[in-house]
Amino acid sequence: MFVARSIAADHKDLIHDVSYDFHGRRMATCSSDQSVKVWDKSESGDWHCTASWKTHSGSVWRVTWAHPEFGQVLASCSFDRTAAVWEEIVGESNDKQRGQSHWIKRTTLVDSRTSVTDVKFAPKHMAAAASPGTPQVLVPTHLWIAVGSDDSNVTYGGKVQIYEYNENTRKYAKAETLMTVTDAVHDIAFAPNLGRSFHVLAIATKDVRIFKLVPLRKESSSTGPTKLEVQILAQFDSHNSQVWRVAWNITSTLLASSGDDGCVRLWKANYMDNWKCTGILKGDGSPVNGSSGQPSALNTLVGSSLQTSQNALNGCAAGRYFFPPLDPPRAGSRFGQLLPQP
Repeated sequence: MFVARSIAADHKDLIHDVSYDFHGRRMATCSSDQSVKVWDKSESGDWHCTASWKTHSGSVWRVTWAHPEFGQVLASCSFDRTAAVWEEIVGESNDKQRGQSHWIKRTTLVDSRTSVTDVKFAPKHMAAAASPGTPQVLVPTHLWIAVGSDDSNVTYGGKVQIYEYNENTRKYAKAETLMTVTDAVHDIAFAPNLGRSFHVLAIATKDVRIFKLVPLRKESSSTGPTKLEVQILAQFDSHNSQVWRVAWNITSTLLASSGDDGCVRLWKANYMDNWKCTGILKGDGSPVNGSSGQPSALNTLVGSSLQTSQNALNGCAAGRYFFPPLDPPRAGSRFGQLLPQP
């Protein structure tokens, strides 16, 4: 049985987003009061605010966590046309801060012309690396982040930009701009990565678009960001209206989208990577009469898939619920140091 609890968030204005970390023991909230708050869950199940700070000079629309492999890292985006990345560190500079954690800004991304509507970290994934005459081994890749804006001027493309964190320079660099996205972006969602060597990104604009982002091999002497090969896997305008949320299920085999038509549409690819609609749901979860959502297709909505579609419909952070960890977290942060070997 689920029990709902209210939390006195003490934000001074509307709360726009709530995001859980990978393990579901930490939570972040953001608001029009220009602040972000971090909450920790106690052993008794109560939530306590452990950090609160002003992050932007405008309303903060979204906040999201990076995979714990990269440390305790948050990203936020705002009406002030910027996105920011924050990292929690333990103070050691003086006796007053020793042993206490606080959040510092790692970077500000300022390439958007208008309000930044969404920001998402790419999921952790492993890439194969090998030296001549040696077997391939899997190593963690760099930290990627996608940023979308609501610029309604279709004259300018590139409403979604991809950044990569460089450990040598300790800075984010723009790796790619999706020039084919010319309409205002409402939501972006990376598909969970289950061993792929590339990323799959869904975007909600006036339609639904799915992109494949393939990192290209870098020269050993190259110091710039990794270049990406961008492929459009699918594009759907079946909502016939603005699309507001997109969300993946845990296995990245099913995508849910919701729009102004008041319906959730479910998309799935076959073995040839051809995507099609497998079901249409109303706001109460019932199938739309005459849709392709026959019982055989709707049976796929059990468990996490149903939760994904309901999250997309309700606009509750597009699938920002947590799953049990697939691997233990690593100590330390990827900012400025290499990961320890398992």
